[in-house]
Amino acid sequence: MDLLEFTLTNQNDDHFMQMAMREAEKALEANEVPIGAVIVHENRIIGRGHNLTERLQDPTAHAEMIAITAAASSLGSRRLLDCTMYVTLEPCSMCAGAIVLARVPRLVYAATDPKAGACGTLYNIAHDERLNHRCQITSGIQQEESAMILRSFFAKIRKN
Repeated sequence: MDLLEFTLTNQNDDHFMQMAMREAEKALEANEVPIGAVIVHENRIIGRGHNLTERLQDPTAHAEMIAITAAASSLGSRRLLDCTMYVTLEPCSMCAGAIVLARVPRLVYAATDPKAGACGTLYNIAHDERLNHRCQITSGIQQEESAMILRSFFAKIRKN
Protein backbone atom coordinates (compact mmCIF):
# COMPACT_ATOMS: atom_id res chain seq x y z
CA MET A 1 0.00 0.00 0.00
CA ASP A 2 1.52 3.32 -0.99
CA LEU A 3 1.26 6.52 1.05
CA LEU A 4 -1.67 7.96 -0.97
CA GLU A 5 -3.67 4.74 -0.68
CA PHE A 6 -2.88 4.58 3.07
CA THR A 7 -4.03 8.21 3.54
CA LEU A 8 -7.27 7.66 1.59
CA THR A 9 -8.00 4.45 3.51
CA ASN A 10 -7.50 6.24 6.83
CA GLN A 11 -9.75 9.13 5.75
CA ASN A 12 -12.44 6.68 4.61
CA ASP A 13 -12.12 4.70 7.82
CA ASP A 14 -12.60 7.84 9.92
CA HIS A 15 -15.57 8.97 7.82
CA PHE A 16 -17.40 5.66 7.88
CA MET A 17 -16.65 5.06 11.56
CA GLN A 18 -18.27 8.42 12.22
CA MET A 19 -21.37 7.09 10.43
CA ALA A 20 -21.28 4.03 12.69
CA MET A 21 -21.01 6.36 15.70
CA ARG A 22 -24.19 8.11 14.52
CA GLU A 23 -25.91 4.73 14.60
CA ALA A 24 -24.59 4.19 18.15
CA GLU A 25 -26.08 7.55 19.12
CA LYS A 26 -29.47 6.36 17.81
CA ALA A 27 -29.19 3.32 20.06
CA LEU A 28 -28.30 5.55 23.01
CA GLU A 29 -31.37 7.72 22.39
CA ALA A 30 -33.48 4.55 22.46
CA ASN A 31 -31.89 3.38 25.75
CA GLU A 32 -30.13 0.54 23.97
CA VAL A 33 -26.46 -0.35 24.42
CA PRO A 34 -24.89 2.28 22.14
CA ILE A 35 -23.31 0.22 19.39
CA GLY A 36 -23.62 1.11 15.73
CA ALA A 37 -22.52 -0.46 12.46
CA VAL A 38 -22.42 0.41 8.78
CA ILE A 39 -21.43 -1.69 5.79
CA VAL A 40 -19.80 0.00 2.81
CA HIS A 41 -19.64 -1.24 -0.78
CA GLU A 42 -17.91 0.80 -3.47
CA ASN A 43 -17.61 3.76 -1.10
CA ARG A 44 -21.37 3.80 -0.40
CA ILE A 45 -23.23 2.71 2.74
CA ILE A 46 -25.47 -0.24 1.86
CA GLY A 47 -26.38 -1.37 5.37
CA ARG A 48 -26.78 0.32 8.74
CA GLY A 49 -27.76 -0.86 12.16
CA HIS A 50 -27.74 -0.11 15.83
CA ASN A 51 -28.59 -2.29 18.77
CA LEU A 52 -32.31 -3.04 19.11
CA THR A 53 -32.22 -5.97 21.53
CA GLU A 54 -34.40 -4.27 24.17
CA ARG A 55 -36.91 -2.74 21.78
CA LEU A 56 -37.37 -5.95 19.82
CA GLN A 57 -36.75 -8.26 22.80
CA ASP A 58 -34.49 -10.18 20.45
CA PRO A 59 -31.04 -11.27 21.64
CA THR A 60 -29.84 -11.38 18.01
CA ALA A 61 -30.77 -7.76 17.23
CA HIS A 62 -27.19 -6.53 17.43
CA ALA A 63 -26.05 -3.62 15.27
CA GLU A 64 -23.89 -5.90 13.13
CA MET A 65 -26.70 -8.39 12.45
CA ILE A 66 -29.10 -5.65 11.42
CA ALA A 67 -26.48 -4.05 9.15
CA ILE A 68 -25.64 -7.43 7.55
CA THR A 69 -29.31 -8.10 6.81
CA ALA A 70 -29.73 -4.65 5.24
CA ALA A 71 -26.53 -4.97 3.17
CA ALA A 72 -27.44 -8.45 1.92
CA SER A 73 -30.84 -7.13 0.88
CA SER A 74 -29.24 -4.16 -0.86
CA LEU A 75 -26.86 -6.37 -2.85
CA GLY A 76 -29.36 -9.18 -3.38
CA SER A 77 -26.75 -11.61 -2.10
CA ARG A 78 -25.85 -13.30 1.17
CA ARG A 79 -22.20 -12.76 0.27
CA LEU A 80 -20.97 -9.28 1.09
CA LEU A 81 -17.95 -9.40 -1.16
CA ASP A 82 -15.96 -6.19 -1.66
CA CYS A 83 -17.54 -4.71 1.47
CA THR A 84 -16.15 -3.24 4.66
CA MET A 85 -18.01 -3.33 7.96
CA TYR A 86 -17.46 -0.51 10.46
CA VAL A 87 -18.65 -1.12 14.01
CA THR A 88 -18.14 0.89 17.17
CA LEU A 89 -17.35 -2.11 19.40
CA GLU A 90 -15.50 -5.33 18.67
CA PRO A 91 -18.07 -7.91 17.52
CA CYS A 92 -19.18 -10.74 19.80
CA SER A 93 -18.96 -14.40 18.76
CA MET A 94 -22.45 -14.38 17.18
CA CYS A 95 -21.69 -11.31 15.09
CA ALA A 96 -18.17 -12.48 14.20
CA GLY A 97 -19.69 -15.75 12.97
CA ALA A 98 -22.19 -13.84 10.84
CA ILE A 99 -19.37 -11.70 9.42
CA VAL A 100 -17.52 -14.87 8.40
CA LEU A 101 -20.66 -16.44 6.90
CA ALA A 102 -21.39 -13.25 4.95
CA ARG A 103 -17.79 -13.30 3.61
CA VAL A 104 -17.11 -9.72 4.67
CA PRO A 105 -13.50 -9.18 3.58
CA ARG A 106 -12.67 -6.29 5.91
CA LEU A 107 -13.79 -5.37 9.41
CA VAL A 108 -12.98 -2.08 11.13
CA TYR A 109 -13.94 -1.62 14.76
CA ALA A 110 -13.41 1.15 17.27
CA ALA A 111 -13.13 -0.20 20.82
CA THR A 112 -12.09 -3.64 21.99
CA ASP A 113 -14.52 -5.64 24.11
CA PRO A 114 -12.71 -7.39 26.97
CA LYS A 115 -15.88 -9.23 28.04
CA ALA A 116 -17.19 -10.57 24.71
CA GLY A 117 -14.81 -9.56 21.91
CA ALA A 118 -14.46 -12.28 19.28
CA CYS A 119 -12.27 -10.48 16.74
CA GLY A 120 -8.97 -10.48 18.58
CA THR A 121 -9.61 -9.93 22.28
CA LEU A 122 -11.13 -13.13 23.74
CA TYR A 123 -11.45 -15.06 20.50
CA ASN A 124 -10.51 -14.37 16.91
CA ILE A 125 -13.36 -15.94 14.96
CA ALA A 126 -13.15 -13.44 12.10
CA HIS A 127 -9.53 -14.40 11.46
CA ASP A 128 -9.52 -18.08 12.48
CA GLU A 129 -7.51 -20.06 9.92
CA ARG A 130 -9.64 -23.16 10.54
CA LEU A 131 -12.64 -21.45 8.93
CA ASN A 132 -13.19 -21.08 5.20
CA HIS A 133 -13.18 -17.27 5.30
CA ARG A 134 -11.12 -14.71 7.17
CA CYS A 135 -11.39 -10.94 7.49
CA GLN A 136 -8.72 -8.33 7.44
CA ILE A 137 -9.23 -6.57 10.78
CA THR A 138 -8.41 -2.97 11.69
CA SER A 139 -9.12 -1.79 15.23
CA GLY A 140 -8.80 1.39 17.24
CA ILE A 141 -10.41 3.82 14.77
CA GLN A 142 -12.16 6.40 17.02
CA GLN A 143 -11.63 4.08 19.98
CA GLU A 144 -11.87 6.77 22.65
CA GLU A 145 -15.13 8.21 21.30
CA SER A 146 -16.72 4.78 21.25
CA ALA A 147 -15.44 3.82 24.70
CA MET A 148 -16.69 7.12 26.13
CA ILE A 149 -20.26 6.68 24.87
CA LEU A 150 -20.31 3.10 26.22
CA ARG A 151 -18.91 4.12 29.63
CA SER A 152 -21.43 6.93 30.01
CA PHE A 153 -24.31 4.61 29.07
CA PHE A 154 -23.32 1.97 31.63
CA ALA A 155 -22.63 4.60 34.32
CA LYS A 156 -26.20 5.88 33.79
CA ILE A 157 -27.59 2.34 34.00
CA ARG A 158 -25.71 1.66 37.26
CA LYS A 159 -26.87 4.99 38.71
CA ASN A 160 -30.53 4.20 37.98
